[in-house]
Amino acid sequence: MSLKDKIESVRTQFLADIDSFSDNSNDINAFRIKYMGRKGLVAELFQKMGDFPADDRPAIGQALNELKLEISTELDAIVQSLDPDQAGSSNYRIDTTLPEKEPPIGSIHILEQTLNEIKNIFISIGFHVAYGPEVDDDYHNFGALNFPEHHPARDMQDTFFVDNDTVLRTHTSNVQIHLMEKEDPPLRYIVPGRVYRNEAISFKSYCLFHQVEGLFVDKNVSFGQLKGCLEYFVKQMFGSDRKMRWRPSYFPFTEPSAEVDIWDEERQQWMEILGCGMVDPAVFDNVGYDPHVWHGYAFGMGVERITMLKYNINDIRLFYNGDVRFFDQFS
Repeated sequence: MSLKDKIESVRTQFLADIDSFSDNSNDINAFRIKYMGRKGLVAELFQKMGDFPADDRPAIGQALNELKLEISTELDAIVQSLDPDQAGSSNYRIDTTLPEKEPPIGSIHILEQTLNEIKNIFISIGFHVAYGPEVDDDYHNFGALNFPEHHPARDMQDTFFVDNDTVLRTHTSNVQIHLMEKEDPPLRYIVPGRVYRNEAISFKSYCLFHQVEGLFVDKNVSFGQLKGCLEYFVKQMFGSDRKMRWRPSYFPFTEPSAEVDIWDEERQQWMEILGCGMVDPAVFDNVGYDPHVWHGYAFGMGVERITMLKYNINDIRLFYNGDVRFFDQFS
């Protein structure tokens, strides 16, 4: 049967149903659903238009629109002919064939959006993604990373202690040690995740935040490779025109070490976005790598800081206060 014949068949069937109409409000609702509903007979005919050549579709569409208008007009006329009390009742002011209003389903948090962008940049240049424990022992969070017990370097971290030997990790660098203990080199990973520090909450600091740690271990790895990797990241994340600079710094587990700043046009000042350096040979000794054979670089960046700079957000607390007016800007 051709589509034209099917259109005529639906028209004939509708007229036959109208002849048997019993002035019952349930009948009119049933007619609307049967012919004009989302899964009704008219909708089924519209779905078949895709099976026809593009040149034939205008004529077919016109015929279907005429059928739809004819049925809709006839149904409206029936409603108007009903008892005035019925015609004005709520049964006829609501189109039961309309789809229900969909509830809001939310959106991806702006920090997760930024984190996904960071991951995609590093995955595109050969890094794998790994995750590790947020609650860890002192050795993996400090000792193996060249923080000797009672060393002043531990004062750089404001730590939440679970007990004397267990902490909420203060950086994602703890996963470096887990990875190198489990895998033989070479290896190339980024490690995203939450970290915790016992700091006073203000517009620029919070008791938890997100980091992305990077680790590359191979033979003949150089600081020049680290520099090229991070310059590529900055250009991909902030644009090729964004100014950046390198500054010497200190971290117990890298030597030499550096920090990377980018120019903040909004505040007209340099802002640090990450720390980095060449993996200290003492760290390789702790995990059983021969530092005379293997070399590596590591870096760690704050997701909140990068998000604030990219979107001109001036208060870190906005990420955590649950105000939908703030999050709707990034839907």
